[in-house]
Amino acid sequence: MKYSIQLFSGVVATLALVSQASAGSFQDQMDTCLNRFANTHDAALVVIQCTAGGGKLSACKVVESNGSAKGFDKAAICVADALPMGSKEGDIKIPIRFAGDS
Repeated sequence: MKYSIQLFSGVVATLALVSQASAGSFQDQMDTCLNRFANTHDAALVVIQCTAGGGKLSACKVVESNGSAKGFDKAAICVADALPMGSKEGDIKIPIRFAGDS
């Protein structure tokens, strides 16, 4: 029983570290995409539609945007590469909000 608790604690600690690393890399990707394609001072909401499979997204396209003229559409497609999908499969819509400086 003691071994099971230690093993469980080790798995939980590992998952916590992986989650933090994933969140950090996602935020890094978000910042990179935003700086590359859009004005970081402006806010926007972009909805993309993608096909999920194998933990990744593919064939993403913008289906709604209130900031496309400012490059947020390209930034959202760029961000899609870093979105963790887990076991989701099929076509999905994802809202991505860029907060801006406000």
